[in-house]
Amino acid sequence: MCYTLTQRMLVLCLGAALALAQGPAGSLRGVVTDPSGASVPNALVQLRGPGGERRARTGLDGRYEFPSLPRGAYRIRVIAVGFAVADEPAVQIMGPLERNYELQVRAESQVVNVEDEANRVSVDPASNTGALVLGEKELATLSDDPDELEQQLQALAGPAAGPNGGQIFIDGFTGGRLPAKSSIREVRINANPYSPEYDRPGFGRIEIFTKPGGDQFRGQAFVQYNKEALNSRSPLLAQSKRPPYQQRFGGLRLTGPVKKGKASFGFDFERRAIDENAFILATALDANLEPLTVNQGVLTPQARTTFGPRFDYAVNANHTLIARYQHARASQDNEGIGGFSLPERAYRQTDREHTLQLTETAVLSPRAISETRWQFQRSSLWQTADSAAPALLVQGAFESGGAQVGRSGQTADHLEFANTTTFTRQTHTWKWGARARQSWRDDTSMNNFGGTYTFFGGPGPLLDENLQPVAGAEVQLTALERYRRTLLLQAAGLPPEWIRLAGGGASQFSLSAGVPTTGVRQFDLGLFVNDDWRVRPNVTLSYGLRYEAQTNLGDWANLSPRLGIAWGLGGGSGKPVKTVLRAGYGVFYDRVADSVTLAARRFDGLTQQSYLIRNPDFFPAIPTASQLAGSAQPQRFQLVDRALQAPRVYQASVGVERQITGAARISVQYLNSRGVHLLRTRNINTPVDGVYPFGDPQLRLLTEATGFSRSNQLIIGPRLNSRRFSLFGFYALSYGRSDAEGMPADPYNLRAEWGPSGFADVRHRLVIGTSLPLLWKVQISPFLMASSGAPYNLTTGRDLNGDGFTNERPALLTAVGSAECRGGSLVYAAGFGCFDLNPAPGTAIGRNAARGPRNVNLNLRLMRTWSFGGSREQSAADGGPPPGMGGLRGAGAAPGGGGRGPLGGGPLGGPGGGPPPGMFGGSGGKRYNISLAVSARNVLNHPNYAPPSGDLSSPFFGEYRSLAGFGPFGGASTYNRKVDLQLRFTF
Repeated sequence: MCYTLTQRMLVLCLGAALALAQGPAGSLRGVVTDPSGASVPNALVQLRGPGGERRARTGLDGRYEFPSLPRGAYRIRVIAVGFAVADEPAVQIMGPLERNYELQVRAESQVVNVEDEANRVSVDPASNTGALVLGEKELATLSDDPDELEQQLQALAGPAAGPNGGQIFIDGFTGGRLPAKSSIREVRINANPYSPEYDRPGFGRIEIFTKPGGDQFRGQAFVQYNKEALNSRSPLLAQSKRPPYQQRFGGLRLTGPVKKGKASFGFDFERRAIDENAFILATALDANLEPLTVNQGVLTPQARTTFGPRFDYAVNANHTLIARYQHARASQDNEGIGGFSLPERAYRQTDREHTLQLTETAVLSPRAISETRWQFQRSSLWQTADSAAPALLVQGAFESGGAQVGRSGQTADHLEFANTTTFTRQTHTWKWGARARQSWRDDTSMNNFGGTYTFFGGPGPLLDENLQPVAGAEVQLTALERYRRTLLLQAAGLPPEWIRLAGGGASQFSLSAGVPTTGVRQFDLGLFVNDDWRVRPNVTLSYGLRYEAQTNLGDWANLSPRLGIAWGLGGGSGKPVKTVLRAGYGVFYDRVADSVTLAARRFDGLTQQSYLIRNPDFFPAIPTASQLAGSAQPQRFQLVDRALQAPRVYQASVGVERQITGAARISVQYLNSRGVHLLRTRNINTPVDGVYPFGDPQLRLLTEATGFSRSNQLIIGPRLNSRRFSLFGFYALSYGRSDAEGMPADPYNLRAEWGPSGFADVRHRLVIGTSLPLLWKVQISPFLMASSGAPYNLTTGRDLNGDGFTNERPALLTAVGSAECRGGSLVYAAGFGCFDLNPAPGTAIGRNAARGPRNVNLNLRLMRTWSFGGSREQSAADGGPPPGMGGLRGAGAAPGGGGRGPLGGGPLGGPGGGPPPGMFGGSGGKRYNISLAVSARNVLNHPNYAPPSGDLSSPFFGEYRSLAGFGPFGGASTYNRKVDLQLRFTF
């Protein structure tokens, strides 16, 4: 209350109250310089007064600006690395005001002020504590390898990201490869989840911002190495000798001025070559047609090269321009090998990508700022098989023959244009804009032009020693046994009809032919408007609307309302809030990929013919496409429902954020998601009682939007960030169900598919990263990923309903023991019980009825840095910019707002492109640094297995066949723990 203040403060309080009644009419601008008069870029300017707290960062010319402010008294603080804090406790802003500040050089310890301010909870919609903001300190705990880094970021995005992982934006653009980690300034995950600026849910959104150049030449170079002697062998690998493995990885980053104070550049280069191994665990047949276990690692060399320059240009005081180009090329040999696939299934894959991005930021007025983005991306991917031989797939046992990709690939062009405008007026911050994307794809597919034989399991007669059926004795045959009988009986000279009566014969033969290349074009448009209304200094209401539309889809009524509220508790009288309550709701539409349209155009029976013959009697002969067409053999058609709608998610959340100390925060939030109109595919011509609904045996695979999903999640996220210690991550308790994951067991009973989600129903997830200083200037950075078991499906491994797929599920007879589980369709499996492979309708087990093993993966990095050379602070005092010189005005920042756009400095670590003090061993002020690091993936050597085989027709049923890799999206390997050595030089 005003009467409790001093006389001076009483006047200020009454003046502020009068100013609030009159509305906003003030502005503040100025220049920040060092003692020599040189501009100080990327300094943090902080205002506290009427309407709460606002921040901005200085540009390359040292200028800052707050275009629209309520009249009243403000406290102004200016903070920059290497300088003392400039602090004015009471500045009256009753109209346009210019305030210039000359900062005095001071010790590096002042950076803690920046971190303290960045760590505080806020009612700003973009500052939700449930979001992760990873600066250089946090990124230092993650992998330098771009593929592994992406997996770790997907893990940090959490279960709300969905089965395909989080949506990644790079400098505001969708798509593209991750840039080099050395060029990443900041990563934001799950920030402002209900913003209508984005089409997908914010829980799971990953925003990556790259570094600008600088007014001093800076750089770093690194090399990383790994050899099989440093790694531990997979526990599934039978051979005692480690398979050959080697990794050679290096990179270079350079930044500097093009024209001092006007333009700067950055350049990144990385080259990675890995002699990786694929792990094969299969059961084939030897020369005597006896089962033979194949357990081996096969060398799969791969290489990747990326490079790209970036230019930042200050056109004038109100316009800035960023140009960024990235080229990436990759090659993988012996792809397609591993699991059941034998070495002859290998093919080579090459990948090329060119990305050009332009971003222009314009200050239109003291109240408005506009950002325009343009991106062109050209990519190509080609696969070439090592062998043109027909393929042989023995389900659950082995796969051999050619890879059946021929010479297949695609070239694609993507064009993206977006504009976002921000306008502030009184207590409202309006934001509106649009995004348009156009894609052109020419796809060449020669898949299965050589033909494929497939063997399934199923019932068959018991054979005596003379290969004669025993009358009345039926047994359950694995796919391998069916294949073995086929070869034995053919060698005995029996005709095809006798072979099939004896339980042999192929289950399917498929072959494709026709025009290899098919093109597809697709355009989508998104429009949005949003208002962040500061109802009170401690209450912000965000509301907005987004509209989505696309070609190749008849659904045009895609309106997405969004609503969010943040209420700060515990503040007042100039004190920051300690607790923030948040709630939100939104509708999110997902675009239907152009691959759906492409498949429908290709497999229409005219462009390409995809023949599927059940129970063929001509194995191993390969008929020609003309022979199959002449005998009117059935085909497989891809259809799209005319009433197809865009998939959508209705998402709501409520949570609380609490400031514990100046450096520590915690958030707890509950998240509910409901997905409707999810895409799934089923054969709508599956026979019913032996009768085909369409009167012919063609497979009609219809893509329709009839799927549902539900998920409930409780997410707890601690945050701790101080000068020498940081901790980030989350714990999530998740329950999720869906009926749109994979082909249904019964295409006419989709309700039976409602079951645990393979991704969202992983009950417990824990992801924690931290960084700690040790003795002798050693930094230790652990990164822990742990999760409970994921659900997986149990299937019979046979096609009982004739839909062309082996997704049928058995019934589980829990009261029947192993002694009674014999004959007919009964099969006993240890650890499960007695299964009936031909269950009565309505008695089959549910989808994803089994649970895989838990996973615990601890990555660890140890780093020691030696610093030498002159002081970076001295160069600032001599007239140059301070360490870590930032960039131009932060693109995407609201006028007078946070200033943390793609060009601004991050809230963690040092501003702009420089490392945070102490990141390389606590001596961030030296000109040169040499760092030696040892990184271990799965340092505990804990066996993290992928879910076991759930195919009852496989000899591996219930057994672990591969490792889960080093992350939620990682692949299998022959090594359980990997240790990398890295040397880095920074100047």
